[in-house]
Amino acid sequence: MFRNIVTILAIILFISVTTVNSQKSIGDKPAKNGGRTRSAVRAMNGMVATSQPLASAAGLRILQQGGNAVDAAVAAAAVLCVVEPMMVSPGGDLFALVWDAKKKELKALNASGRSPKAASIDEMKKRGFTKTPQDGIHTVTVPGAVDGWAKLLERYGTMRLSQVLQPAIDYAERGFPVTDVIAGDWDNANQYKANADFAATFLPNGKPLAPGEIFTNKNLAQSLKLIAAKGRDVFYKGEIAQKILKFAQAQGGLHTAEDFTAHTSNWLDPISTTYRGHTVYELPPNNQGLAVLEMLNILEGYDVRSLGHNSAEYLHLLVEAKKLAYADRAWHIADPAFYKAPLDKLLSKEYAAELRKKIDAGKAGSDTPPSSRGGEDTVYLTVVDKDHNAVSFIQSIFSAFGSGLVAGDTGVVLHNRGAGFSFDPNNPNKLEGGKRPFHTLIPGMVFREGKPWLSFGVMGGDMQAQGHAQVLMNMIDFGMDVQQAGEQARFRHFESGLALESVIGADVRKALEAKGHKLTIAPGMFGGYQAIMIDPKTGALIGGSDPRKDGCAMGW
Repeated sequence: MFRNIVTILAIILFISVTTVNSQKSIGDKPAKNGGRTRSAVRAMNGMVATSQPLASAAGLRILQQGGNAVDAAVAAAAVLCVVEPMMVSPGGDLFALVWDAKKKELKALNASGRSPKAASIDEMKKRGFTKTPQDGIHTVTVPGAVDGWAKLLERYGTMRLSQVLQPAIDYAERGFPVTDVIAGDWDNANQYKANADFAATFLPNGKPLAPGEIFTNKNLAQSLKLIAAKGRDVFYKGEIAQKILKFAQAQGGLHTAEDFTAHTSNWLDPISTTYRGHTVYELPPNNQGLAVLEMLNILEGYDVRSLGHNSAEYLHLLVEAKKLAYADRAWHIADPAFYKAPLDKLLSKEYAAELRKKIDAGKAGSDTPPSSRGGEDTVYLTVVDKDHNAVSFIQSIFSAFGSGLVAGDTGVVLHNRGAGFSFDPNNPNKLEGGKRPFHTLIPGMVFREGKPWLSFGVMGGDMQAQGHAQVLMNMIDFGMDVQQAGEQARFRHFESGLALESVIGADVRKALEAKGHKLTIAPGMFGGYQAIMIDPKTGALIGGSDPRKDGCAMGW
């Protein structure tokens, strides 16, 4: 009975949520509520924000059953592996920030996997590659997500894997109706239709799923059942590991049983900086959280509010700060087991002041040097429970449908995170055996007066760090609420130029071009945002969810 009520609630909320075609800016829709397409969600007892309503409902159900924020986050993440298969899978990686309210402890989890020990640039050259491959078996690093789920529950959870995976198992086994946004993303499956296991799983009628069609993945349901019953070891040492290895080796992969059994996730201390009285936390390398913090350090030296939100002068400063931060990103984001980035220097206010001197307010600077490309296909979610335990959680298979490979009859899409390695032998992020690649995945959390204030993320590869800075400045500098901040038009700077969402007008565009910015277009590539804010005065939870996706925030 309770399950039916939650399902009905999810359907009602989904129908009532306005979604925006990913090809358009938020500004292309009629504005409501002072320019917003949605209102922020408010609750006291717990909240979940994800990119898909069924995942939000699953997380909410776990909270209502007495689970905490970590239990709900893992449940929602597993459901997303079923309902957004082009974005996420047990065959991918994850990162998380977790605030334990009782211990007053903030920890970071790096659950990214490593390359096969036999991998190297020379080995790839022997196999005919002249640059880093972008899909196929040689982009598959050991998937870290399943170990990440287990590590989260082991340290902070109150429920078992068997409990939190059940909603995902149900959807995989019984099916779910495909939503409009996800159906659009499903078109990417066509490029991998020659791979038999992949086509059987994701092109069941020889074509991508259309909106409203019911999709099941019974093989994935069986794999999730095995993980629920036997724990993470079945994925790294047992039956599922054996199937993945057999498949990988048949494809010519370098993966061995030792690569899988040696895998482990790592608990870390996050890195941080302050921005106008707020402490902003990100993960250290091998992910790009450093770039967010550098951008904020640079921009703290300007009175950005006086420039006007999304004015040409304002956007120019943000883009120039992004270029400088991403130059460091290109040379300092790598596996710390192989390269120690000078984080103390890079995160210092003194270093930011030196970088700030390089910005000309009237002229665009040089473009960012080329770096490892970032995949676009990611899910971000956040959960805060009644005790104000908070989880900022991001998981991905890198590109649309990852490597384009499904491992035999497991139903598991294997990610292509190895595409993030560099082929430059002088780059710290160069391909080497047993190494974690450069990662774009960055969950964020912000504290005020020593207490968690905001748990948030922006999906979208290279968009993530520049997206983090933009939404934070919307809130901190311009006083926007958690929903408004995510709906505002964004920029995205590429090595090839500057893209602006269409609501940013012609006068601003002309002024930016006059400063030397080369404008380009990037439909649907401005990220997807989820966030939960904790009201410092009342303790109420306030959720925001990006209309660029079809997800929602749910609270109770």
